[in-house]
Amino acid sequence: MRSFNFIVALLIVSSCFAQSKKNTKLLDERISRIENGLHSKLQIQYGDSVSTQYFSIEDRMKELNIPGLSIAVMKDGVIEWAKGYGMADNSESRKVNTETLFQAGSVSKPIAATRAHQLVEEGIIKLDSNVNNYLTSWKLPDNEFTVKEKVTTRRLLNHSAGLTVHGFPGYSINDTIPNISEVLNGKGNTGPVRVFREPGERVGYSGGGYTVLQLMITDIEQRGFSEIMREKVLNPLGMTSSTYKNPLPKEYHNRAAAGYKSDGSEVVGKWHTYPEMAAAGLWTTPSQLLLWAKDIQQTLQTQKDGFLKAKTVNEMLIDYGNNQGLGPYVVDHIFGHGGSDEGFVSDLRIWKEIPMSVAIMVNSDNGNSISGELFLSIAKEYNLPGIYKTVRKFDEQSPKELSRYAGTYQFSEDSKAIITVKDNGLEFTGGPASAPIFILPESDTAFFSSQSGLYFTFNLEGTSVIGVKVASYEGHKVE
Repeated sequence: MRSFNFIVALLIVSSCFAQSKKNTKLLDERISRIENGLHSKLQIQYGDSVSTQYFSIEDRMKELNIPGLSIAVMKDGVIEWAKGYGMADNSESRKVNTETLFQAGSVSKPIAATRAHQLVEEGIIKLDSNVNNYLTSWKLPDNEFTVKEKVTTRRLLNHSAGLTVHGFPGYSINDTIPNISEVLNGKGNTGPVRVFREPGERVGYSGGGYTVLQLMITDIEQRGFSEIMREKVLNPLGMTSSTYKNPLPKEYHNRAAAGYKSDGSEVVGKWHTYPEMAAAGLWTTPSQLLLWAKDIQQTLQTQKDGFLKAKTVNEMLIDYGNNQGLGPYVVDHIFGHGGSDEGFVSDLRIWKEIPMSVAIMVNSDNGNSISGELFLSIAKEYNLPGIYKTVRKFDEQSPKELSRYAGTYQFSEDSKAIITVKDNGLEFTGGPASAPIFILPESDTAFFSSQSGLYFTFNLEGTSVIGVKVASYEGHKVE
């Protein structure tokens, strides 16, 4: 009988081992398909056909001058796989692994917002009260825009407070680092954070608003922001390898990736320091970000209180305009946030209805291109909604037809753009563009960027071109 029981146990163990080996093989095949299935988000249709060219991660990293990249994928509440690619630091010959720390940029914001939501749940602050009620070391100056409406915590969180300063460049190793009051008063490397339109009028992204939020939290708790976040948010969620400390303490340096510019050169001093911690200062990994994502997602999907109450999460994920929630962005199927610091790009996407979330972190200013392509490949493999390619149709025009668009366009008093004919399209230089953009014709009035698909809409008077609109910028043809 003992022999029989031993044989049965052995068969069970062998069967489990075989199943585990099979599952590992299937996962490896899935990862390989994702790694080799990258293609441009923009698909250009020529005639009746759309040509799609596929690339590997390594191909695209080399082409885009990207040293390193890290991915984590969570399914059904567990990390199904996480992987590092390339180099964390070229000069130190350190490779990226799943423990490599990256700067999260604006992905810092929804994590920081979590502490504000906790304070609301604790009854210490109210979402719709004037933030000056809680600020003690500094006050947000009132002006003509705050006569009727006030800056509130809700408006800081959803970027509707009407505040200046979109984002922060950070401070290099040789710079003097200001304190938060100095940042808010414009004594750092950005302008002062002030109300420039009536609070609540509309959503307008402001890293300055999250810096006010940071000071509000530290004024209430009378402690450093990084310490508060470590004790109240990061450690309780299991994000014990993450930190908001800026400058980054030396004990983290051997795990931190160096940042790289678009030309592949290393950021001076390896990375910038961000005293604006709530807006841009988090150091973390993709796997660590998914711990926050897991808790918020499970609360949303089960409607059971978790780290935050279900009521709080529901309110957090309302679209208050321009896809802004109370911390994360919110679109049809997904919530999350993207981020860019000097030499770093991050992207966190969490599905509302499906127990899936993905985080990608890159130590290059060119990270947006490859992360977008990776999300397309991951969405295809897991059949995930909400991530779609952009299709534009090329409509050929003769050199003579293209020549009517050539000329100088005035966008503002000190901003001009020049359009010239190039190949089978046009080259747009200057104006709101930071670099020359090659655009292709879709119709007489609509051209699109050959890289992003962004539309350039021309204004015609008869057959004469008199102006062009790019996003929210409008230029009038002057020559």
